[in-house]
Amino acid sequence: MSSQPDMTALAAVDELCTVQDWLRYFVSRSNAAGLFFGHGSDNAWDESVYLLLHTLHLPLDRLEPFLPARLLRSEREALAAVLHQRVEQRRPAAYITGEAWLGEFRFRVDERVIVPRSYIAELLRDQFAPWIDDPARIHRALDLCTGSGCLAILLAHAFPDADVDAIDLSAAALEVAQQNIADYGLADRVHTQTGDLFAALGGRRYDLIISNPPYVTLQAMSELPQEYRHEPAMALAAGEDGMDLVRRIVCDAARHLEPGGILVVEVGHNRAQAETALPDLPLLWLDTESSSGSVFVLEQSQLP
Repeated sequence: MSSQPDMTALAAVDELCTVQDWLRYFVSRSNAAGLFFGHGSDNAWDESVYLLLHTLHLPLDRLEPFLPARLLRSEREALAAVLHQRVEQRRPAAYITGEAWLGEFRFRVDERVIVPRSYIAELLRDQFAPWIDDPARIHRALDLCTGSGCLAILLAHAFPDADVDAIDLSAAALEVAQQNIADYGLADRVHTQTGDLFAALGGRRYDLIISNPPYVTLQAMSELPQEYRHEPAMALAAGEDGMDLVRRIVCDAARHLEPGGILVVEVGHNRAQAETALPDLPLLWLDTESSSGSVFVLEQSQLP
């Protein structure tokens, strides 16, 4: 798949001179192409600003001073190549730049992992209070379906006394996770392991288990925008109702939790499917700043 700009973008290289010119052009092309935004930005303006500043190696939080700046031809060609990948190939911005952000935390990403996005990340800012009354009591934590390792790293920051295991079925994804763990200097506390959910853990028990597993339904998989088709399908698809992995996690979690431990699972917009799949469990739904009914919590004593 070529990453070279098309003729329209090549013409722009000759005619557009300033950062402001290119920002307008990025927004116009993005809107005209009907791009889907769901990997860090939710609109063409914010994503265009990010892609321009990143490509030009400028501070991501400062745009105004650079708007009138004139660009070298090599810089304009670089922007044209980025625009081609985003508009013509529909690559998510995170795969183009090789990075994604959860709050102030930056993570390396590529097509081996889904682009980090999780409501659990928001809950970790408050260390799951009030369901965890004393963060210091969390000595062992587990992140199932860790992907890029982003939530495992956030766990280690939220609970500095904890050792964290990060499990994923994809060895390729764990290569990315290991890079991120090394970037944050956490190799002594965050340990990756290839495995199918709890299968590789033996009798290990934890004070806290979190998971943002695959939960996309069969129908939704068939209707995904092109941008999501760049992500590994195994990190998204979860059967007819999207609950294939959630059922297994809930079924086996109790034997891997210490007394008083909790399980936190994210299911996105699939609250109804989760309640149908787990009708006998008292799912407690946690709200975040940007979501309602996307994450549930269960105590060890409530699990089967």
